Amino acid sequence: MLGAPEVGRARWHPQGGDLLVALPPGYGEEDIRYPVVYMHDGQNLFDAATSFAGDWGLVTTLNELAQAVRPIVVGIPNRGRRRRSEYNPFRDFLHGSGGGGGGGDHYLAYLVETVKPRIDAAFRTRPERTHTVIAGSSLGGLISLYALYRHAGIFGAASVQSPALWVARRAIFRYLERHRIPSTAGGARIHLDVGTEEGAETLADARRLRDFLLDAGYGEGRDLSYVEEVGAGHTEAAWGRRFREALPFLLGSQGVRESGSQ
Repeated sequence: MLGAPEVGRARWHPQGGDLLVALPPGYGEEDIRYPVVYMHDGQNLFDAATSFAGDWGLVTTLNELAQAVRPIVVGIPNRGRRRRSEYNPFRDFLHGSGGGGGGGDHYLAYLVETVKPRIDAAFRTRPERTHTVIAGSSLGGLISLYALYRHAGIFGAASVQSPALWVARRAIFRYLERHRIPSTAGGARIHLDVGTEEGAETLADARRLRDFLLDAGYGEGRDLSYVEEVGAGHTEAAWGRRFREALPFLLGSQGVRESGSQ
């Protein structure tokens, strides 16, 4: 019988915060390799005591899904007041210094050039893009979507939850128009969601992004998962709840246990 996920820490974060690495149940007892999910706002994922406002309950999620999908999950902590800059690749002069965006490419370079190679070296991962997911909510959803296009050779799927598409006068839509990636062979899987109580603009932006992706060739149920949760607000609990349902889709067949895989 599988045990609970093992959540450990790795001191590789340049700002001093620990990365959180959740190994799947049974990791130490088997000689197989696992897909990896890289998640932003790491302090909000596993422990309510370190979270801004409740956690995602990921330990429970990973344990409950272990018979179907068993990824390694890497939680990368945000930088507090610098969060709006590190998770936004676009300069946004409307929202002031420290929150003006523009640090997203630097953050993703750290993730792609430092975090991922060290995770691949330290753990039994499946490092190819088809086994690599990036996930986040709000500004973390924005940077996840951006990363899927900016680093299309690294990430094969993104969880884009309640994305902050409004930043920099909705610059993400202009970026996507210039950098479309195919949804079919060689493309990517996207989970997009929003709560109906997050405000009219947030809901309208999510629907606009869904329609954009459909027009670009994505198909719901194939490489696009879209969810509007009735009555849900902009909360950690709602994101954790929807992430639990989205994780098998994000991992696809690569998330299913493959005994003997090297």
